[in-house]
Amino acid sequence: QVQFVESGGGSVQPGGSLRLSCVVSADISESYVMGWYRQGSGKQRELVAGITNGGSTNYPDSVQGRFTISRDNANNTMYLQMNSLKPEDTAVYYCNAARNIWTMSPNFSSWGQGTQVTVSS
Repeated sequence: QVQFVESGGGSVQPGGSLRLSCVVSADISESYVMGWYRQGSGKQRELVAGITNGGSTNYPDSVQGRFTISRDNANNTMYLQMNSLKPEDTAVYYCNAARNIWTMSPNFSSWGQGTQVTVSS
């Protein structure tokens, strides 16, 4: 069973930056689109960013231009560079994988513990 381990969260002020990391327990890079998702308190989980094996990306408007997703297939690792953070970015961030870059429907039911990101002054 594929496992995801997220890290790198923390508390920052608005305008600050954080870099999240996700280590995947298996080499799924060739078969899946890797993605970051987040869930704020009382909200549904939502897509933050997706990246194909070839480097094509998908961002929702809410993070476009502020967040950058990248992947290191050799080490089964994915990153999310988050700049210009806003209070509304506060959430638990998770990684998962999908079959389609446009729908980004998470393929694996076993989510990691996530990493908390808190943006507050």
